[in-house]
Amino acid sequence: MHIGILGTLTVSVNGVSITPTAPKARQVLALLAVRADQVVPVDALIEELWDAVPPRSARTTVQTYVLQLRELITAALEKPGEGEGRTAKDVLVTLPGGYLLRSGDGDGAGGCEGTSDIRDFERLSEVGYRAMEAGDFTEAARNLREALALWSGPALVDVQAGKQLDTEIKRLEETRLCALDQRIEAELRLGQHRSLLAELTVLIRRYPTHETLCGQYMLALHRSGRRGEALDAYQRLRNTLVRSKGLEPSAWLRKLQRSILSAGENGNPAIPAEDRQSVRLSTAC
Repeated sequence: MHIGILGTLTVSVNGVSITPTAPKARQVLALLAVRADQVVPVDALIEELWDAVPPRSARTTVQTYVLQLRELITAALEKPGEGEGRTAKDVLVTLPGGYLLRSGDGDGAGGCEGTSDIRDFERLSEVGYRAMEAGDFTEAARNLREALALWSGPALVDVQAGKQLDTEIKRLEETRLCALDQRIEAELRLGQHRSLLAELTVLIRRYPTHETLCGQYMLALHRSGRRGEALDAYQRLRNTLVRSKGLEPSAWLRKLQRSILSAGENGNPAIPAEDRQSVRLSTAC
């Protein structure tokens, strides 16, 4: 089985798509896919489909959607390929209280193994984070860039999302942002500030209150000899935070602004690494 979540929903068995076109059936498959190899309670599926006002027939309707998915799986399994001998009920398993979408054949002995862009993303990101901790910024940037390349758009962009999927989508977006700011941090450490400017310009417009990205943008601008623009970026963020949230920028970002002010046009602001928890913005490179 192949599961694609990081963009459009794509789920296939034996290379044959089992992704339905009907919106609610897609929702059911999407929730099962994003939680592949975990039991998804029937109550979670009901909440996803109908929120707090399910029809009396909700459980029966969920069963109908599961049957429709199994029909698609059965058709895919008829194609000769790996994992022969499986049935649709082996792939989409009924368990006490819910259902489980099995991403592999589960026999552990030479059968087919499932692939998932989420798992590939998490694996590559973890390698990148470990490389960051070890100070290998080239390796960190390479793995994190490869991880981020797996995203073809917002997660499950073509699926109507209820409460359960909305939570999963927000979680995935947060993991993407974490990988993104760590990749940018690694590339700043490698002195690639000029090549990052165009990307950061777009990102701070997309995420106008994201302090990490703003700090990275300020550093990239200052290192490129654009001190005034770096200070302007700080002021825009501050104005947005005060206006929309009633908050001042974080202490580390205020310290970065003061360092840029005191560094002068050709100086290099130095922010101690301990002032950052999520991203190390030390300018030692």
